[in-house]
Amino acid sequence: MDLVWLLAGLGLLVLGAEGLVRGGVGLARRLGVSPLLVGVTIVAWGTSTPELVVSVEAALKGLGGIAVGNVVGSNIANVLLILAVAALIWPISVRPEAIRRDGLFVLGATVVFLAIALSTDRLLWWHGVLCLCLLAGATVLTYLQERGGGTASGALHAAEAEEVQKVPRTPLLSALMVAAGIGLLVLGGELMIGAAVAIARAIGVSEVVIGLTLVAVGTSLPELVTSIVAALRRHSDIALGNILGSNIYNILAILGVASVIAPTAIPPEIARTEMWVMAAASLLLLPAMISGRVGRALGAVMLAGYGLYVGRLILGA
Repeated sequence: MDLVWLLAGLGLLVLGAEGLVRGGVGLARRLGVSPLLVGVTIVAWGTSTPELVVSVEAALKGLGGIAVGNVVGSNIANVLLILAVAALIWPISVRPEAIRRDGLFVLGATVVFLAIALSTDRLLWWHGVLCLCLLAGATVLTYLQERGGGTASGALHAAEAEEVQKVPRTPLLSALMVAAGIGLLVLGGELMIGAAVAIARAIGVSEVVIGLTLVAVGTSLPELVTSIVAALRRHSDIALGNILGSNIYNILAILGVASVIAPTAIPPEIARTEMWVMAAASLLLLPAMISGRVGRALGAVMLAGYGLYVGRLILGA
């Protein structure tokens, strides 16, 4: 029965994120907000809301293994699983300058998390404020650099917004979809956390392992769906843009908000091993930042690496 509740929670999270993004984009378009700003804010935030809701609810319940494991596991899955699948469907080719800044933001956010985890075993409110300030600075910098138009990175962010289709036609419907999306996200997060904890206890594995795998992949489903659809349309560059944005928001926004709301323990196994796996996965973005390409061969290596990673976690549990 716990598995049924877990799947129900996942479904509600995906539907909630979809409603929030479509409703938010619909409102933004009605208000005349530029596609660039929509891509940098609404799309980036919206696809990361499942991770946000789950990590915040887990932090409030004192479940650091799920709160932090969800973020670390999602960043690993984004690169080794989702980006790999997108590249296997259609090789990614993009102008390096279109992703270089966001790629550096990902590496910078990863370094921030490593520095915090190496210096303390608990995320405190001021860590959260620091992360949120860094995110605000990165967002403002991105918009100021791109608002004039004509740049490759600005075009990619705008394309992410344009990829969102079938948005509500009226502001009222858009607002209702946003409200419904938020409600589904909260309910889905509650169901998923309860089921994940019950499953972990039933099969005798730690909440950290569940957070790094089952919860992380589940909350990354919006990015997975978006990336697969983009790749099938031969827009794999948008999939790469989504992954970069998600990994930035996962650390700076989600851990930032969670630690401001409630002090969150950093599990020893994450500080000892898993955050270094996340760092290594982030470094695999360097070839794309330099050459602008992620081919099927690299995608296959990434996917195999993710399989080995999950296998190690399960066998070690």
